[in-house]
Amino acid sequence: MLGANPYWKRIEQGFMTTEANTKRSRPRPGWSHPCRVGTVIAALLSGPLLLSGQNPPAAPSKRVEGAQIFTERCGGCHGADAHGTDHGPGLAGERRLRGRSLARLRSVIHNGIPASGMPAFDLPPDQLDALAALVHALNAPAAEAKVSGDAAAGERFFSGKGQCASCHMVYGGGSPIGPDLSNVAREMTVDEVREALVRPGGRITPGYGLVTVQLRDGSSIRGFARSRSNFDIRVQDFEGGLHLIQEGQVSAIREETGSLMQPVKASPKDMQDLIAYLSGLTGVKPGIPSMAASPERDGGVDFSRILNPHPGDWPTYNGKLNGNRYSDLTQINTTNVKHLGVKWIFAVPLWKQFLPESSYFIQNMETFGLEPTPVVADGIMYITGPQQLLALDALTGREIWEYSRPRTPGLVGDASFGTNRGVAILGDKIFMVTDNAHLLALNRTTGQLVWEAVMPDEPQHYGSTVAPLVVKDLVVAGVSGGDWGIRGFIAAYKASTGERAWRFWTVPGKGEPGYDTWKGKHPAFGGGPTWLTGSYDPETDTLFWPVGNPFPDTDDRDRPGDNLYTNCVLALNPNTGKLKWYYQFTPHDVHDWDATEPTVLVDRRYQGEDRKLLLHADRNGFFYVLDRTNGKVLLGKQFIQRLTWAQGIAPDGRPQLLPEGEINCPEDATNWNATAFSPTTGLYYVMALEKCTVNLSPRNWKTGSPPEEPGKKYLRALDIETGRVVWEIPQIGPTEGKRMAGVLGTAGGVLFYGDPSGDFVAVDARDGKTLWHFPTNGINKASPMTYAVNGKQFVALAIGPNIVCFGLP
Repeated sequence: MLGANPYWKRIEQGFMTTEANTKRSRPRPGWSHPCRVGTVIAALLSGPLLLSGQNPPAAPSKRVEGAQIFTERCGGCHGADAHGTDHGPGLAGERRLRGRSLARLRSVIHNGIPASGMPAFDLPPDQLDALAALVHALNAPAAEAKVSGDAAAGERFFSGKGQCASCHMVYGGGSPIGPDLSNVAREMTVDEVREALVRPGGRITPGYGLVTVQLRDGSSIRGFARSRSNFDIRVQDFEGGLHLIQEGQVSAIREETGSLMQPVKASPKDMQDLIAYLSGLTGVKPGIPSMAASPERDGGVDFSRILNPHPGDWPTYNGKLNGNRYSDLTQINTTNVKHLGVKWIFAVPLWKQFLPESSYFIQNMETFGLEPTPVVADGIMYITGPQQLLALDALTGREIWEYSRPRTPGLVGDASFGTNRGVAILGDKIFMVTDNAHLLALNRTTGQLVWEAVMPDEPQHYGSTVAPLVVKDLVVAGVSGGDWGIRGFIAAYKASTGERAWRFWTVPGKGEPGYDTWKGKHPAFGGGPTWLTGSYDPETDTLFWPVGNPFPDTDDRDRPGDNLYTNCVLALNPNTGKLKWYYQFTPHDVHDWDATEPTVLVDRRYQGEDRKLLLHADRNGFFYVLDRTNGKVLLGKQFIQRLTWAQGIAPDGRPQLLPEGEINCPEDATNWNATAFSPTTGLYYVMALEKCTVNLSPRNWKTGSPPEEPGKKYLRALDIETGRVVWEIPQIGPTEGKRMAGVLGTAGGVLFYGDPSGDFVAVDARDGKTLWHFPTNGINKASPMTYAVNGKQFVALAIGPNIVCFGLP
C-alpha cells in the first residue's frame, strides 16, 4: 500500500498524523500500552468481529476477502499483523483512524497519498470496500466487537483474584487510584485492552505519570502528576489524596517512565474472560442506580463537615446550609480590603459547547455570564459551566480535571444555553445537574461519572440549572421550565446509588392537598419550578425550598384560585419529603413573581422573643420575616419605593390587594442571587430593582400608554426588626439581562458584591461606604464566596466567562 518512502512525515490527509507511528513499538492510546498477542489478521479471519452503528458490519466473506487483499498488497509495509513496520505506520488500534468513515477510508486507499509515498490503488469497487471494512474493523472500539469469553467470570477476576478493583473504579465501585474504566470499551479496541493488561507501562494515561517530589522540608511525595505547570504541581498519592504543591516548596521532581500497574498474571482463560468483561464496559447508564459500593476514604467530606464547615471551606452553595451568604473569616477586613488584588483567573472553556439558535437564546446570550458559586473543600475548588464540571487548585486556579458532555438539543429557557449554578459535595462524590434535568454523581478524585439519575418521569419542558443541596445522605435538586409549562417538583436521591428517595410535586394531583386551589382546568403543566437551592435547619430537621411561578405566567383565564404551591416557600421533612407547612408570598400570581429568592435561616431575639427566623426578600417587593417553625408571618414590609399591587401584608399573611392600574410596580423587585444577614450589624443585604411596567388594556390602545421609566438598581441594607432601609447604594449601569448579582457578608465587616457596570466592590457593612473596587469589565450575574487555603483568605466569583480570585498581598 506504500511506496518506498515512509509517509508519516506528511500528515493531514491520510490515514494518520504520523509522528505517533514512526516505530512499531510507539505507544498507542488507552490506559496503558497495547501489545500484540497473536496475529490480528488471523483473528479477523477466524473470529466474528461485528461492528455496529454508523458503519454496518461486513459479511464474513467480505472480511476474509479484505484480509487476503491486505496480506497480498499491504502487509509488506504495514505489517502482516497491521501494526506497522519501518516502512509504514500501523493500521490497527490507532485512535486517529477510529473516527474515519468507511467512505473516507475507501477514498484514501483508492487515491493514495502521493506526496507522502503512498500510491493509489485502482482496485475494483468490491475490493476497495473489503479493504476499507477491514481497516475500520481493526480500529473499532471494543464495544463494537463480539469478544469471546465469560464476562461474568471476568468481572469476578477483576474484583477478586486479579485485584484490579483495588486501583480502578467501574460504575462507582472499586478504588479511585488509577483511571476509571467504566467506559473503556468505547475508548479502546480489543487489541488495546489486551495489550494494556500485558504491558501496562507502554503508554501512560494523561494525568497518571509517576513522579516523586522532593520537598524543601526534607519529605517527599510519590504519586501521579495529575496536572502541573512551570510553577506548581498537583500530585495524587496512592490513597487517592491530592497534594497541591507550589514552586517554593519543591527542591526536585523526579519523573518515572514506568507504570504503577504490574502486568496482569492470568491463565489464558482468565485473560480472555477479563478482556470480555472490559469489552462490555460502555459507561454509566442514565436512570440505573449504582449498585457498586466504593469504600469511603479518609479525607472525604462527610455530612458533619457540611453542617459545621472546617475553617476556610465553602462546602455548599451558600457556604452553610442556613442559606446565609455570610462568612466567619476575618483576615480580609475593613482595614486591609483596599489591598486586595487578583490572584488568578480561570476561563471556563465555553467554546466546547455548540450553541443553539433561537430568539430566546440569542436575546439572553447578549448578556451571558456564568452563574455558579464555587464550592471549596480541602483546597480543591469545584465549578460548573455549561454542561461542565471542573476541579481546580483553589490556590492557583490550575485545572485538575474536567468533566463535560454535549449540550442537549431541543431545550427551552435558561437550561437551553447551559445555565448552571453549581455543585454539592458529600463523601467522595460531587453532584451536579445537567441541562436536561439529570442529576450526576462524579468521583471527586477521578472526575468520572459514578451514577446518573433522570429526574423527570415523562417528557415535558423540563430542564435544570440548580445547585443541588446535600442533607444527611440525600442529594436534593429541583427543575426549571416553569415559564414553558411543566409540573414542577423537588426530589431527593440517595447519594450512594442515585436511587430516588422521595419527590414532592409543587403542582398537586387530583385528590391531593392544594389541588382545590386550581379552580379551572386540570393543571397538567401548572408550572411551579424549583431551580433555586433551598436551606436546611438541623435543629428542627426541616428542609426549606422556594418555588417559582404558575403557568401560564400572566394568562390566568384557565387557572383561577391561589394555585398552590407556586410562589411558596415549602417546609419539608428531609427524610420523607412530607410537607410540614408552606407560605405563599403571591397567591394567584399573574406577574411572574417567582418566589425563587434566598431563604435565609437566622436564630435571633426578635420582637422580644428568642426565635428561629426565615428571612426572604421577594420578587413581589415585600421583605418577609417568618417564624420558621410554623410559617407565621412576623413582618411583611415593602423594600422598594413604588409598589402598586398591594398596600401591605394582612395579619393572616395574605397580601392586601389594590385595584390594578395602568402601571404595575415592581417588575421584579429582586431575583435569585444571594443575600446576606450580618449578626453584627443586624442588617439584611439585598440587591433591589426599582422598575415598573405598563399594563396593556383596551384603554391603552385608544389613549396611548403612559411612559415606561427606566429602572435603577440599589444595594440596600434592611433592618430586620422593622424592614426599614438603613442605607442604600444606587447602582449605575444597565438593568436588563438578569444582571442581579448577589452579595457576600463577612465577619471582617466587609460586604462584597458585583455591580451592573462590571466592577467587583467591597463596602463597609455598617454604613455602605465603598472601601475598594476592581473593574472586571464583565457581566455580573453570580454571587461571591470566600475561602482560605494555607491560612490565607481569598474571595472569588464568576464573572462573564471567568472565575476570578482575589486575595491580599
